[in-house]
Order: sequence, then C-alpha cells, then structure tokens
Amino acid sequence: MLRAIIKTMRIKQWTKNAIVFAALVFDRQLTNPIAFGRTLAGFILFCILSSTVYIINDIIDVEADRAHPRKKYRPIASGALPIPTAIAVDVVLLISTLALAYWLSPTFFIVGILYFILNLAYTIRLKQIVLLDVVVISLGFVLRVGAGVTLIQVERFSPWLYVVTFMLALYLGFGKRRSEMALLTDSAASHRKVLDGYTMPFLDQIMMMISGLTIIAYSLYTFSAPNLPTNHTMMLTIPFVVYGLLRYLLLTEIQNVKIPPDEVLLVDRPLQIAILLWGFSVLTIFYIF
Repeated sequence: MLRAIIKTMRIKQWTKNAIVFAALVFDRQLTNPIAFGRTLAGFILFCILSSTVYIINDIIDVEADRAHPRKKYRPIASGALPIPTAIAVDVVLLISTLALAYWLSPTFFIVGILYFILNLAYTIRLKQIVLLDVVVISLGFVLRVGAGVTLIQVERFSPWLYVVTFMLALYLGFGKRRSEMALLTDSAASHRKVLDGYTMPFLDQIMMMISGLTIIAYSLYTFSAPNLPTNHTMMLTIPFVVYGLLRYLLLTEIQNVKIPPDEVLLVDRPLQIAILLWGFSVLTIFYIF
C-alpha cells in the first residue's frame, strides 16, 4: 500500500519543482545558508503539494486511465490503491503541507493556495479546453518561480525570468500534447478529450513558434536585465538554450519520441549534457567571475 501511495505521488515529476530555486540562483544567493534552507523547504513543500494534485487527478480520471495503454498501470486505475485510501492520504498531505507553508511564509502560503486552486480547476474543467489547457500548466510554473521569490529577500531577480519560464513551459506543454498524440494515434481523443482539438501539424507549428519566442525572451534577459555582469558574459549561455530547444524538436518531430518531456530529460544524454553545461555556465558567471 505504501509503495502504491508513493507511486501515485509521482516523485519522478518532482523535478518540475526545481524551478523554485530560480530566484535563489539568479539572485546570486545560492551561497546564503538561510536563503538556501528556506528555498529547500519551499521546494519540498511544493513537491508534496503537487503530489496532492496528482492524486486528485488520478481519482477523477480513473475511468479514462483504465483505457489508456500506459496510465492503466497507475495504482488507482489498476486498483492497487483504493480510492477511499487515496482520498484520506490526499487530505492529510494537503492540510499538513499548507500548514507548514503558512509557517514558512504567509506569502508563500498564498502562492501555494493559488497553485492548488489553479490545478484543481485544470483537473476538473480547464484541461478540456484547447490551448487553455497548456496555458494553465505554464502558469503553474510561473507560480513556482513566484513561490521561490517569496522565500528570500530578492535584490537582483529579473521579471524577464517570468517570461522565459512561461514560454519554456508552453513549449514543453505542447510537446507533451504532441507526444500523447503520437502514442495514442487515432484513439487520442478518447483518452484525453482536448486532443480532439489538436493536430500534429498545428502542434509542430506552435512548438516552432514558441521555441523562437523563448530564445528571444532569454536573449533579452541576458543583455537587458538589471544587475547582470556588466561584461555581458551571460550571453555566452544562449547557445546551450538554443541547442536544448532544437534538440527537443529533433526528438519529437524527427525521431517521433512518444514520451513526455520530463521523461525525455531523464533518458536523453545530449539534452542532459546541454542542461548541465548551461547550469555550469550560469553558476560560473554568477558566482566566480
């Protein structure tokens, strides 16, 4: 039972919440032990909060998941985790997480509430509306960044990073829709109703457009955001961003990869290397030079 609960919490997807650390890193407070500790606590709480949303989603979508070639093995869909037990676990996790969030920071608590309400609305209704489904997911990432901002005394964090986060989340969100359509083919709409409003060419065009906008937004950040190094060395990180976006386009449109973006990140070595080099470059520029 414990194993089924942990699986339902989708710990593998907790990597999405790492963006809570964005404020800490880009405000150059990574070496501040107090700020790091508060951000780490916020990251853990956001991971658990996101898991409560996953549990609710699996409860609501249980019938559709049972007809899905991959999701039918999820604990609730397969019957390994009874729905009453899942509800009880979810209530306990939600109450305890929100209580700790308020103790950590009332503003962080408010952001957490907004995140939960937004995702609840997505689970109940918004995920069935074409385009808005991905926009809502992307706003969830912006709220994660905002949550990190509430936990520290921000001095150098640029609003441009909210734009970059939103655009990148849109890119990956539509990439996920494309992977679902590639996996489910003609039966896609029967598993996820909103897929009936998408076509592969349309998604390809959207991803191409948003990848360009993401590169522009990130480039504008690197040479126009306040408090960056005056020698404009942050511009040296642009090639890693460009390669990462193009690499994912290659995987989805040419190699027809059928797994979600977060799983692609765990298995594609070139993409992992690009992200590591980007991260190393950012840390070097911010904390060494």
